[in-house]
Amino acid sequence: MASKALRPCRKVGCGNVTRDPSGYCEVHRDLAAQAKARKASEAWHWMYRTRVWREVLRPGQLLREPFCRECAARGLRVRATVVDHVTPHRGRWALFSDPANLQSLCKACHDAKTMRELNAELRRG
Repeated sequence: MASKALRPCRKVGCGNVTRDPSGYCEVHRDLAAQAKARKASEAWHWMYRTRVWREVLRPGQLLREPFCRECAARGLRVRATVVDHVTPHRGRWALFSDPANLQSLCKACHDAKTMRELNAELRRG
């Protein structure tokens, strides 16, 4: 039986070729998993456009906790700009709308936390 034809890696600018079904070479294979996780999160992104989030949950959290929780734990006083879910809700409305599951973070801390969660999810498979 003939093996699958080689094709260019889907990563823009990569010169490698691959037979992998994802279309990414060995170097960029993690990009396929990240794209899959990003597509899954799109299914519940509508929640952030609801009136409850925009007018009640997010502003209420920033009023209660105006400074970044993670920076404060390190002794820094940095204004929070992002409301984060302590436990990722993954589309579960009860967890999404629970004020006890919210924390205020600066953008840098939020982005770092999101990457840690994504990497842990990718390792679990």
